[in-house]
Amino acid sequence: MKCKFIIVLLMTSGLFACSSKPVNLRQCGTVSGYLEPDSHDNLYRVVVTHLNSQPVISKPNYWLAPGHYQFTVAELIDNTKLKVSLSARKTKTLTIDVVKNEQYHLAAKFNTDRQYTGNNSGYWEPVVWKTNTLSCELPIPPQE
Repeated sequence: MKCKFIIVLLMTSGLFACSSKPVNLRQCGTVSGYLEPDSHDNLYRVVVTHLNSQPVISKPNYWLAPGHYQFTVAELIDNTKLKVSLSARKTKTLTIDVVKNEQYHLAAKFNTDRQYTGNNSGYWEPVVWKTNTLSCELPIPPQE
């Protein structure tokens, strides 16, 4: 009976030791679309449709290694002054150079400097409306 107990104890200890290995981490930055920008500044939310030309399911935060990224976004402008046709409401691309521990908040800037009608898609542009510092680390996947 003592022998079985020792084997179980050794196996448990071995598994515990394996699971307590330190995880290797890499630096990252965050691109976010969850904050509601101030519509008084003609800023509105966006939905991310593509990241580096690859379709994505939109989410509140994209945790990314530092580098150069292209975000394709669709505007969610809700303003009675917007009079363009639905066919003019197309996605646009914004390039962001992500820096470690920086968070970038995306928005659609509604250009109200003139009347936009018909198929004129110049009524908006994607922007980073706010940045802040946010500690960010991503686990490095194990090599097989």
